Amino acid sequence: MADRQGPAERVITSARRLLSNMIATGETRLRLAVLELEAERDRMLSLLLLAGAALITFSFAIGMLLLLLVVLYWEDHRLLAIGVCAIVLFIITACLAYGAKRIAKRRRLMQSTLSHLEQDRQALGGSRESS
Repeated sequence: MADRQGPAERVITSARRLLSNMIATGETRLRLAVLELEAERDRMLSLLLLAGAALITFSFAIGMLLLLLVVLYWEDHRLLAIGVCAIVLFIITACLAYGAKRIAKRRRLMQSTLSHLEQDRQALGGSRESS
């Protein structure tokens, strides 16, 4: 006996297959997003720990250097030495704040997931107007 399907059964079978493929694709994209979020979390934690340790040791080093300079010039130019040290610290602080601001503006979170979702949308024939 031949397994013949009518047009309605073929449409339903195709719709089920399409829905199954869409669910599988969505699951894959969701897994990718979760992996990216976990990797970003680990990267940020490592970055914060290393940056914190570097900041503490850098602060001690700067403090010792400033103390050395002030003690060196204590007899002759103590106010000048303290003023120059303060100006240098303000300049370093401004440079570090500018660098932190530039890094904070970079967007890397879930780039791969967003790229794959864009490819999926284009493959399905949808287009999105950019605002």
